Amino acid sequence: MTTALIILGAGLGTRMNSDLPKVLHQIAGAPMLVHAMQAGQSLDPARCVVVAGYEAAQVEKAALAYDPDVTVVVQDAQLGTAHAVAQAKATLADFDGDALVLYGDTPFIRPDTLAAMIEARQTHDIVVLGFQAEDPARYGRLVMQGDALDRIVEFKDATDAERAITLCNSGVIAADNATLFSLIDAVGNDNAAGEYYLTDIVALARARGLSATVVECAEAETLGINSRFELAQAEAVFQNIARMTALDDGVTLTAPETVYFAYDTVIGRDAVVEPNVVFGPGVTVESGATIRAFSHLEGCHVSRGAIVGPYARLRPGAELAENTRVGNFVEVKNAVINEGAKVNHLSYIGDADIGPRSNIGAGTITCNYDGVFKHHTTIGADVFIGSNTMLVAPVSVGDHAMTASGSVITRDVPDGDLAVARAKQENKTGFALRLFEKLRAKKAKDQ
Repeated sequence: MTTALIILGAGLGTRMNSDLPKVLHQIAGAPMLVHAMQAGQSLDPARCVVVAGYEAAQVEKAALAYDPDVTVVVQDAQLGTAHAVAQAKATLADFDGDALVLYGDTPFIRPDTLAAMIEARQTHDIVVLGFQAEDPARYGRLVMQGDALDRIVEFKDATDAERAITLCNSGVIAADNATLFSLIDAVGNDNAAGEYYLTDIVALARARGLSATVVECAEAETLGINSRFELAQAEAVFQNIARMTALDDGVTLTAPETVYFAYDTVIGRDAVVEPNVVFGPGVTVESGATIRAFSHLEGCHVSRGAIVGPYARLRPGAELAENTRVGNFVEVKNAVINEGAKVNHLSYIGDADIGPRSNIGAGTITCNYDGVFKHHTTIGADVFIGSNTMLVAPVSVGDHAMTASGSVITRDVPDGDLAVARAKQENKTGFALRLFEKLRAKKAKDQ
């Protein structure tokens, strides 16, 4: 059975006290919306529809950045969850399969939980995701009759007996697409809030003789984010899970509580990550690499045997081959460091290709930007770049070549050549002593 995702992301999120739509606030380097989309993608859905509202253009941009095939529809007025889902009806009018309703501010639902819901759909018309709440508070309650779900009651409308129920509603629902929208068409708003509740479809389905059931998950999976405090809590939850997963996968974290992962970080077994390392989005670290303390990585690939840091920064497009070295206070951006090459100290390597086994001396800068355009630097194999060399791109240094320390290289250096590009030194006899005497005399006079 094919599946369509309907992800609700129209809310303003007043408690966030932000101009940014609630679902675009980030956890582990990605908007909450992307976390929900990522969980849904585990089902290999045929269609994905995001329902946006407040600042819909921003929501659409974020959704399309993750999945260019997504369709974004707009809920102009927030009249309840059933009304929100109804905005996807026209888009899915020709879809034959199951529809799964997710929430853009509920980022932690596990793929295997969603798979269990789709499996339960084989024997039930409506499947609702529920959880046993430690503190049911104001959650909607799932009213069961044996193994069947009879109805969902919102807290505002529940009796005292219904409020005593601890099996609570997550809001996530799976149903046949045509059945879902047929039920939504019948939902009214005769309730305490005057809204169109998606939860009402269960009672409507039972009245039509359709079956409904509950798939249970851990309460932590259903964590919804409505405030900055809850966002911080969610970040902590994600990081704890990511750290434990890395350790279980054979990664050495010498101080796990100080390492921060992105939502898509990939690290191979027997890699070592030292304290206070931050991974931004788009990082892959292969087995056997070492990321030393206080380094920041994003959008990069680190191969087996490479050593990064301490205090290194790898920016998007940084590609480190096997057994490379990127040392302290080195920044690499959109550059390939080929096998065995070393950039050990206080350097900036941007828009460049560094050949195998080359050594980049301390203080080297690839001057890649002219104020309008970026330009490329190519350094061949077995090259020695002297300390404090400025490589003014576009420029290339051939295999087995050298640059003298303190040089400003503006022309290509052929294979095997030594490039010296600095002014001739002159020593003026006794000038320093006379200058200091003059300056000290002036200082004394001024006092």
